[in-house]
Amino acid sequence: QVQLIESGGGLVQAGDSLRLSCAASGRTFSVYNIGWFRQAPGKEREFVAAIRWSGGTTSLADSVKGRFTISRDNAKNTVYLQMNSLETEDTAVYYCAAARTAQLVSRREFYDYWGQGTQVTVSS
Repeated sequence: QVQLIESGGGLVQAGDSLRLSCAASGRTFSVYNIGWFRQAPGKEREFVAAIRWSGGTTSLADSVKGRFTISRDNAKNTVYLQMNSLETEDTAVYYCAAARTAQLVSRREFYDYWGQGTQVTVSS
């Protein structure tokens, strides 16, 4: 069992940066790949980024490449999403999720555990 808690969201202006954190409980955290998803009002939840359990491999959605980075610190049971050059289109609730898959995956159905989400609002 893995419990995930997101933090770090807030209200910022376009061009600003934010760092989201996903803190996990459970001794098996380090064997899970972790993904970040986001859901804007009236839209489907979409993949943003994922990182392999070892931290050596990452995947980013095309819409955030060059602006967002994902990293993890297994000693702290925490995954980070660094978001730079934020745009109004990045406004959404951001969720982290855990998947025990051999490869990084972007489909929601492969993720077994989800956090409650943190709101990110980017104003113009």
